Amino acid sequence: MQIEKTTRMNFLFDFYQSLLTDKQRSYMHLYYLDDHSLGEIADEYNISRQAVYDNIRRTDAMLEEYEDKLRLLEKFQQRKDVMEQLQQVIQTDSVNQELALELIEQLKESD
Repeated sequence: MQIEKTTRMNFLFDFYQSLLTDKQRSYMHLYYLDDHSLGEIADEYNISRQAVYDNIRRTDAMLEEYEDKLRLLEKFQQRKDVMEQLQQVIQTDSVNQELALELIEQLKESD
């Protein structure tokens, strides 16, 4: 479960990092992308582990709130699923052009 949460937070961070402050971006990058511990981040910024933890939890909640409103990750995953289906259809021996066109339209509608 921790890996799933980390993966989700990495995706959310990729989509919404421009909406965060420099400090939030830095803490999130160190914690989720560089896999630093709370203690390592605290030492680097000369603050308490609790301060780092609180900041990361608040930022996690903010990213989830952005996703609830904007749905960028959800749309990305839907496009990815449709593209995989389209690739499978195209790679079959008897290409179903009608299905391929329908999948392309789904991709267009998702944007």
